[in-house]
Amino acid sequence: MSLFNIFNISGSAMSAQSVRLNTTASNLANANSVSSSVDETYRARNPVFATALSDAQGNYRGNSLTNQSQVGQSAGVKVMGIVESDKPLQIEYAPNHPMADGNGYIYRSNVNVTEEMANMISASRSYQTNVQVADTAKTMTQRLLRLGQG
Repeated sequence: MSLFNIFNISGSAMSAQSVRLNTTASNLANANSVSSSVDETYRARNPVFATALSDAQGNYRGNSLTNQSQVGQSAGVKVMGIVESDKPLQIEYAPNHPMADGNGYIYRSNVNVTEEMANMISASRSYQTNVQVADTAKTMTQRLLRLGQG
């Protein structure tokens, strides 16, 4: 794997963690939302990640230098999509609430604020770690270039 491929890998990881942070922010913003029907109620969303390394290894044939460089090029993280949580909604009987349905019920989001805060901290730390990986790779590349100078 080339040293330059590290930037692609850590960049894809930072992009994936950015998506994770955005979905967590959306979940937290809608944690206290209320609706008058099950279909309109906000449901927690979570990103689905997949490794791109298996795709890269499928392209690898033999030991030539061109094939080895292909392995590192597509290694990283892919965001496969964002799925809604299947946890049950919070149903509350509040007949005087302006959003209550015909039976007097309101429907609250299924977002767990504590779980979302843990996700936010984890995504933030993962993002920071990948920034450090990219910075270390940059430093190594600069030192490698200085070897040729003197």
